[in-house]
Amino acid sequence: MRGEKVLLDADLAVLYGVPTGALNRAVKRNASRFPSDFMFQLTTDEAQILKCQIGISSSGHGGRRRSVPYAFTEEGIAMLSSVLRSERAAQVNVAIMRAFVGLRRMLASNEALARKLAELERKIEGHDTNIRTLFDAIRELAAPPATPRREIGYHVKEASLPYRVKRK
Repeated sequence: MRGEKVLLDADLAVLYGVPTGALNRAVKRNASRFPSDFMFQLTTDEAQILKCQIGISSSGHGGRRRSVPYAFTEEGIAMLSSVLRSERAAQVNVAIMRAFVGLRRMLASNEALARKLAELERKIEGHDTNIRTLFDAIRELAAPPATPRREIGYHVKEASLPYRVKRK
């Protein structure tokens, strides 16, 4: 929706184990925690398109909402876990904190690895040109000479032999 991956308030309410109204009231009480990149309210047209796409029942069949749904991005979903008062929301908040700390530890170990790679890169910086020069020299030695070389050693011409070998 609007180029973002989102979940709707009613779906999140089910996931967090609270009524949709309670979820929306908690969001309104903590409006400063939900900037526009965390959450936005759908327009009437967007809600109508969504109703057609996912098959929400029409207002005459008990599917009526009094307000247009809210859509929450990943950041908004994480923020919801800190403002909702349900057991599941508390568990999600703890899991998010653990994941954040684990990610920070992993990045710290990756920084050490990045430093070692940079050091190795500095050590072998000039090796590319040296290796290229070595390959050029090998190719030059392996290539046939441009002009044929004169053979070394004694050469005997058969016509100049004083005797002939008889074949049987």
